[in-house]
This record gives sequence, structure tokens and C-alpha cells, in this order.
Amino acid sequence: MTETNGLVQLRGVSRYFGGITALKDVDFSCHPGSVHGILGENGAGKSTLIKILSGVLEASEGRMSVDGNDVAYRTPSQATKDGIVCIFQELSLTPDLSVADNIFIDNPPRWMGMIDRRAQRRMAIDVLARIKCADVDPDTLVRDLSLSRRQMVEIAKAISKNPRVLILDEATSALTSRDVQTVYGLLNKLRDDGVSCLFISHRMQEVEALCDRLSVFRNGQHIRTFTKGELSESEIVKLMIGRDITAHYPPKPTAPHVDHDAGAPALKITNLTWENRLKGVDLDVGAGEIVGLGGLDGQGHKELLLALFGVLKGVQGQVELNGQPFRPLSPAACKKASIALVPEDRKTEGLMLQLSIADNILLPNYPGVSRGPLVDPARAADVVQRAITKLQIKTSDPGIAVETLSGGNQQKVVIAKWLMLDPDVILLNDPTRGIDVGTKQEIYRLMRDLANAGKAILFYSTDYAELIGCCDRVSVMYDGAVVRDLSGETLTEEAIVSASLNIHAGDAA
Repeated sequence: MTETNGLVQLRGVSRYFGGITALKDVDFSCHPGSVHGILGENGAGKSTLIKILSGVLEASEGRMSVDGNDVAYRTPSQATKDGIVCIFQELSLTPDLSVADNIFIDNPPRWMGMIDRRAQRRMAIDVLARIKCADVDPDTLVRDLSLSRRQMVEIAKAISKNPRVLILDEATSALTSRDVQTVYGLLNKLRDDGVSCLFISHRMQEVEALCDRLSVFRNGQHIRTFTKGELSESEIVKLMIGRDITAHYPPKPTAPHVDHDAGAPALKITNLTWENRLKGVDLDVGAGEIVGLGGLDGQGHKELLLALFGVLKGVQGQVELNGQPFRPLSPAACKKASIALVPEDRKTEGLMLQLSIADNILLPNYPGVSRGPLVDPARAADVVQRAITKLQIKTSDPGIAVETLSGGNQQKVVIAKWLMLDPDVILLNDPTRGIDVGTKQEIYRLMRDLANAGKAILFYSTDYAELIGCCDRVSVMYDGAVVRDLSGETLTEEAIVSASLNIHAGDAA
């Protein structure tokens, strides 16, 4: 597909990794003063495309030009000199350095050969104010910031380089609602200033809100570029996955699996309290039920899941499993009690990226595949293969490093390693964040299959549509406590939003 001239142009670009084709004969261009959405499933070639644009990878074939001049970047610093800056989904920050040090780590201001700390701090304050994050102290260590604030520091780091082309790879997936709106405003301002923004997101509402043009990639090929509004959402999705989606969410059971009056639920929480983040949470999940956690960001959802998995210390209150008291003192104790947690950040909390797919799957499963102190190779191979088959993990070799997989397949590995333990209670912390629509469909179906098999699932999501589509009930949290339970006809987006603000839907008028 031939694209018209642009600030940056690719012509016939391909990229090979051994015998694997990651990009095939791609023509692509981006233009000043526009926000250009890049869409496609994980593994479609989006990441390879932006790595070539930003100098992380070289093309195996084809040409790349900037301002009409051919370039062949070998490092990101070369691309940065031409004004091409990328914000990757994986944060590049150094946790033990300050915010200011991280923002200017590549090119700090100097005086007499030394880093000018005062100038650096002043410049950090300016760039943080520019992205509406004046509340972030430039002297704070990055490790002491929330994930959303870290992502905003990553954005500040990119903006400090005054980009002509700004590439955002799922840069909003870890942000709070407030920070997402801040990024929207920033991108609109950059567009008005003539910057070319490439925006990768699996959230169609973000694409609709921000982008002027859209390009779809599939199986390493550029399928089509079009203006926003030219195609419907269902037509775009069909281009992305190459097939029609018959149902976005799997059907819920016509009759509830759970009779809450028949006996003790699989998981019951009473007056759970932790510091000033959890304030007397009452909640229950029956076997065979998917219960969602809804509400605005920062209301205690994540702390609740961590408390139930024994990560937090000093938790007060009562937890019961199938009617029996249980104290979640450690992840090991929770694992033994048949509780599993799929954490928020797969790369830092869920996986050992440099280990193989097989090693990651086996990490919590070694007791079950060992004879005494030795691993039984046959048992281990069987567990790994069953996990790959069950989750449909796309790989030709379970011995390759898990970091080589697409984001969606990495998430499948995180889920697979716990499912091989056959847990009774499954805690899911935003498991579809940053993954493609096809993989989301698979995870939705898997959740419903697990519930139909009698598992109790507690599911936190930042996407209200997911909560409505997947869950039998939704417990909305506000200020560290559950303020409303929604189900059946009351489970609507309006009701979730109203409860998130701790008002009744009728009061909103």
C-alpha cells in the first residue's frame, strides 16, 4: 500500500528474526500536526514498526526517510537527534533515582563539567507543569511513585526532548482516569503545535477520542490506512483480526450458579481494613461466580487484591474460605489455600522476563512436578504443554525467553502458570490491560469457563464495559469500602459511575 509523502516515510520495510517475519514489505508515513492511531492484535507488527522508527531495531529490507532524506538509525539517540521519541509500554525509568534525574538522564544540564542540579530541578518543574503534573516533586524517588505517576514521568521525559514525532505505545494503559484526560489534552496541544503523534492503544474509545487517521496492521503487514469515521468499530476490528467477532462477551448463565442462601460462599470478607486504604470492606464471592470490582482509580481495589493474596502486612478483619476462617499472611499461605493472583504489571510482578516460557509456567508448579528434590522432566513437560494448549499461547518453542513474546501472549503465560495449580479462588488485577482485542476475547471466554467449572473469580478492571459484560455482580468501591452491589438490570454503566462517585443514579440529575 503506497502512502503519500510525510515527515517520516517507510518504503518496502521488512524485519526478520531468524525464520520469523515480524514486518513484511510495509509502506507507511506519518504527517506533522496529526494524531495517527496504530491498531492491531499483539504480534501484528506494531512494536517492530515503532522500534524501527525509533532506532531500537534496524530494518532487514526497505528504506526509511525523514524530511525526504534516507536514514538508517542504529540507536535511539540517533532517532532522538532527528526529533523521533518513543514512549514504550515498558517503563525505562530507574527506580532509585529522582524524578528530575530520570527526566534528564540522557542529557542533564551541566556547569563546569558537572550536572547542574539546580538547573535540572528547575527544568523538571517546568516540564512537569507542561504536562499538568505540577504535584509531582522532582526530588522524589521514582520507586515511591504510583504506577500512574511513573508513567507520567516517562511522558515528561519524552516531552523534555521536544519531539517532532512522538510515539506512544499503550502509554495510557497504566494511567488513572485523571491522567488519561491530561494526556488527551497534551496530545491535542502537540498536534496544534505541528507535532506528529503515533498512538498505539487497544482501547477503541481512546482512538475515537484522539486520532485523525488510523492504520491497521495484521500478521506483520500494513492492511489499510483511513481517516477516523470512515469505518465502523466492527469493521475496524474485522480488519485487525481478519474475521468477524460473533460475540464480544461470552453469554452469562441464564440461571445463576450461586445460591447465596444455600451455604457459605467460596470467599467471604468481613470488615477488612488496612492502614488508610481499606476501610471495612465487606464482600463475598460464590463458587461459580464472577464478581467485579468497580469504581474510580485509587479507591482500594488493588490493595484489596494484594491483601487477599498475603502481600500486605498488618491487615485486620476476617477472611473465610468455604466457611472456614483463613488468615492471608503470605503469598505462600494463599497458594497453599488454593488462591491465585494475576498481578497488575505482568513484566515486573508476573514474569521473569529472561527465563523461558517453560520456566515461568513451572515456577509455582515445581512441587507438583518433582520427585523429592529433583524435577521429573516428563511431568514438567506435560504441565508446560497443557498450559500452552489451554491458553493458546503462540510459540514454536517453550524454551525461548518469555520476553520475546507479544504482550498478549506474555499475559497468557502469567495466567497459565496459576491455572495449572487448579485454584479455587482466582484474583484478577486488570488482566486485559494493554492487550489486543482478540486476546481479550480469549480471556473473557476463559473466565466464564472457569466460573462454569465452579471457580470463584474476583475481577478488577478499569474498563466498565468489561465489568458489565463479564461479571455476574459488581461491587463498587469508594474511599476504601464497598458502597454498592450491582447485578441484573441494575448493572449499568450509569449505575457504576454514580456509585463510583458515591451518589445514587437518581441523585445525579
